Amino acid sequence: MTTLGCHNVEDLMRQSCKIKPTSSAIMESLDSLPSNDRDNQKPSGGSTPWHDSTIHKKSPVQPLNESHSFLLIDGREHLKVSSTEQFIENLKCGGKNVKLKVVSIFGNTGDGKSHTLNQVFFGGQEVFRTSNEQSSCTLGVWAAFDPTLKVICLDTEGLLGITAHENQRMRLLLKVLAVSDIVVYRTRSERLNRDLFTFIGAASRAYSHHFQNALQAVGQREGMNGSLSALGPSIIVFHETRHTRTLSSNATESAEDILRARFDQMRLEIEAFSSIKYVGVETPNPPTDYQPLRRAIKNELDNTTVRSARRPHLVYGTLKILNDKFSGEIENLSNILFPDQYFTCTVKCLSCDCRCINSMGHLREGKPHASDSRCRYQHQYENLVYICKKCHGNGSEVVVTSRTLTQSDASWYGFAKYAWSGYVIECPHCGEIYRSRQFWYGNKNPEDAAVRTEITHVWTTANASLASQNTAQRVIDGVSYITEAVTNASIQPTKLLTSWVADQVAPTYWRANNEIKHCHKCKALFGPTDTKHHCRACGEGFCATCSSKTKPVPLRNWYTPVRVCDICFDKDDNSNEDLTESSEDVSARKVTEHVVSTLNVVGTVLSYSKSLIKDTVRPSYWVPDSEVTNCCVCAVNFSDTVPLHHCRDCGRGVCQDCSTHRKPVTRRGWDKSVRVCDLCIKID
Repeated sequence: MTTLGCHNVEDLMRQSCKIKPTSSAIMESLDSLPSNDRDNQKPSGGSTPWHDSTIHKKSPVQPLNESHSFLLIDGREHLKVSSTEQFIENLKCGGKNVKLKVVSIFGNTGDGKSHTLNQVFFGGQEVFRTSNEQSSCTLGVWAAFDPTLKVICLDTEGLLGITAHENQRMRLLLKVLAVSDIVVYRTRSERLNRDLFTFIGAASRAYSHHFQNALQAVGQREGMNGSLSALGPSIIVFHETRHTRTLSSNATESAEDILRARFDQMRLEIEAFSSIKYVGVETPNPPTDYQPLRRAIKNELDNTTVRSARRPHLVYGTLKILNDKFSGEIENLSNILFPDQYFTCTVKCLSCDCRCINSMGHLREGKPHASDSRCRYQHQYENLVYICKKCHGNGSEVVVTSRTLTQSDASWYGFAKYAWSGYVIECPHCGEIYRSRQFWYGNKNPEDAAVRTEITHVWTTANASLASQNTAQRVIDGVSYITEAVTNASIQPTKLLTSWVADQVAPTYWRANNEIKHCHKCKALFGPTDTKHHCRACGEGFCATCSSKTKPVPLRNWYTPVRVCDICFDKDDNSNEDLTESSEDVSARKVTEHVVSTLNVVGTVLSYSKSLIKDTVRPSYWVPDSEVTNCCVCAVNFSDTVPLHHCRDCGRGVCQDCSTHRKPVTRRGWDKSVRVCDLCIKID
């Protein structure tokens, strides 16, 4: 709403009443008027600020000089009117059947709320007390009745005033706002301050969450659902400046649109209110022009689409119900200008969300994270620790953990003992304090026998999500390690060692591996990594292609199908022409082949299990196997002979030769040394 032109309100006030010389200096600079004018003005009779041709008086009204205000609720939220009859009598509203609306005013202390009500509704008469002292002149909530417009005016205690019960005052103001039909927020400042938006936003939230249901219940009880709408009161922001232009409307947006945009910017809701209006006046020289505010209030009073007029008993009953419902002591929150979180460590416990109480940078000083509050247990963090009960009784807290074997046990003996007696809890001072299966039956829990539990804060797992996702990959890495170990035992730790072992258990008619340079049939040369196969019939060395067939060779004591070359496979089984030596014992070779075959099967099973689950447990930052074709460092293509590995730092595919280095990757959740590629090892 635009700033309206100045009106000579001085003449209007002189016609209506005599201006008292004690009017508030901090609320209106009326002292600027000449003293003879202030002291010699006489009331002229029945003229009021609402003498507009559009206002028709339908019933006799009392003279203005009979209007008065009374204390409705004190500053401790105590209702000072005991009954509806007393409320109607104090109002002097003309009986219990008259219908009226409620207008309340809010604002910071010293902004002239009482003076504004006196000027707008009572022609300048000091119905509500004003003061030019430093102390607040309005404590609690005061009420008065305007017989012309049939309006109950509620004057409230100012915000930002000094009080020992700040929270109770705020709750009292919100209850007054809830019973009002029109709320005027009076502010006198060069610019709209944050406290205006904060109060209105908080009031909207409180109305939606707490007061709305209570008001609808009152309306249903009284059979007047329409009078207490789901929407709250209309808000009128009355903004007075001296040197600064007020908000103005233009072709693209109105002053109200600017207000709503600022509420949105501060993430404050105003949906609970039926409307929000802006009235701005610029007062370079007093007195203040209240005519724009009068017109805005008159328009809202005439609007009955949201809230219609109510009888006095309903107004009083609603206020009493809200005051009884929302009452009691409230803890006063400390208003500290510089709270501790300005200077304390920003790390929070992942389990209980409490904040570290040490100063920022305490880790560089060697101080760990700490908190005075108790933590709560969460399974994913495993933040339940054991403390030796005996040491705790002696005045020291020693953290102990469950293990598979004690420090004094040898590995194989310890594992055998673990399989028989269960896990062990060992204290560095007291030694072994608990065995899970110490007896055949009747074993106690560790908490009952040897330890006490304590829930600790979880500070140091900043990459907790990464650590948890990498846990499954660690299992896969373990399976891979076992697979490689078992498989390597069956194929080739090195080719030289394999050949030597094979020669030690080979029958005497076999040609030694070091003498075999090429395939006996196709004459293909063997490379350093090529496997040499022996024909069980003739004992010569062949490649896999020339020795792919099998058949029993009973003359050599092979009674089950075994590998033979293509030449011997085509020979007659009864022919002994090439057998110049007698049959010999080949049991050593048979045993070796059975062992190797068994290890091969185990390795194959482990490899199958690993390949089945690896794609579902690998970290999300790893490049999928299906998308990796070559090494990210040397660009060699992956194959059966060049296996694919993943760098734990960048997550890309890398070959064995380009990922021989190991280092911790804490940002990815790998606290211990893991595989990294040659490119990432160079990055500090």
